[in-house]
Amino acid sequence: MAMEIEHKFLIRDAGWRQHIERSSRMQQGYLTSDAHCSVRVRVADGQGYLNIKSSTLGIQRSEYEYPIPLADAEEILDTLCEQPLLEKTRHFVHFGGHLWEIDEFAGDNAGLIVAEIELSRPDEPFDRPEWLGANVSHDKRYYNSQLARYPYRTWSCPSD
Repeated sequence: MAMEIEHKFLIRDAGWRQHIERSSRMQQGYLTSDAHCSVRVRVADGQGYLNIKSSTLGIQRSEYEYPIPLADAEEILDTLCEQPLLEKTRHFVHFGGHLWEIDEFAGDNAGLIVAEIELSRPDEPFDRPEWLGANVSHDKRYYNSQLARYPYRTWSCPSD
């Protein structure tokens, strides 16, 4: 079984920007998202991906991801996925021996920036950069599948 172990944090300040190694624009859409799982299609760096992820709340979830032809991914995004699509730029930053993926959202989620770190085990220690804010790993509002349905701009108090 493929397992993702990931912590998700808000960003405190822009200090991370000076450490960006590369960035990737992404567009993704959801074919389904319910209490059991989400099924999404993503286009990033000229490649399409199909992703299936359990809807378990917390840092550890089942995840399966497969490359698919770019033309198929684009057609699925245009014709089968719930609209609007999720748009973001993922920035890659190394800190403390780990890779941090920092998602800067656009469109209906503009203004939201979330940092994620994937670990090899749930109790793996990691250093927290100074620019890291609150841990939102257990808050489903910050899951991409939820942001697609309930965009950040519609939250009554986004900083909660």
